Amino acid sequence: MATEVGDKAEQAGDSKSLEGLARVGLIAYGLVHLLIGWSALQIAWGASGGNSADSSGAMTTLAEQPFGRILLWLVAVGLVALALWQVSAAIWGYRQSEGATRVREKATSAAKAVIYAALGVSAAAVALGSGTSSSQSQQQATSGVLGWPGGRVIVVVAGLIIVGVGVACMVKGMRRSFREEIDTSSMSSTGRKAVTRLGQVGYVAKGVALAIVGGLLGYAALSFGPRQAQGLDGAVQTILTQPFGRFLLTAVALGFMAFGVFAVLQSRYRRM
Repeated sequence: MATEVGDKAEQAGDSKSLEGLARVGLIAYGLVHLLIGWSALQIAWGASGGNSADSSGAMTTLAEQPFGRILLWLVAVGLVALALWQVSAAIWGYRQSEGATRVREKATSAAKAVIYAALGVSAAAVALGSGTSSSQSQQQATSGVLGWPGGRVIVVVAGLIIVGVGVACMVKGMRRSFREEIDTSSMSSTGRKAVTRLGQVGYVAKGVALAIVGGLLGYAALSFGPRQAQGLDGAVQTILTQPFGRFLLTAVALGFMAFGVFAVLQSRYRRM
């Protein structure tokens, strides 16, 4: 009985309908990054409309557009489907791999599932009019954890993990290992080069931003200052205050937009 249930669940995970929704989720994921990049670009040049340069700001920007609420629900459904697809990969996928490699790939899919699900819930919350700034949420969560016994250590470890994810993104971009995930055999040579360049720039820029977020989180723990844990929007502001910060932030913003375009292209060429 348990085996039969497992087989049916695996078939659901491999279904064409879920794959189709997951591809819609990749478009939604790309759209979120495009909006984050656009917000960061506006902040860099003093033309911000007041929305933060993070996922909640991106969702709010989308909600302000014509038919924005409907689009947000489509984004939410697509991201949740993408999360479910990653869950199925974490449970049944990567059969061609063995040992530590398979464990790492499954853990990566599980982590991605959490990220996609969180973004989907965020989109639904904004669509319902109850969304809050991710920077504020992170500050509140950090403040609460710092009050626990050993809370400072927990936050430092969380910061180091985020820094590690950021570094992994940068390495993935520089090594171009993301090419293993997409099938570009039907593309022209110029198209393959363009997609590769978008992936390189996007992964490196996202990695830099995540590394700064992790650094801010660790600093918040060491200084016991939860306000320092400001999430992606805080990382954007930190970049802006550096020498030549406007130009550095412009580069990061364009990188996020490149990642967004790359994610949208993945919806067509991603191996599933």
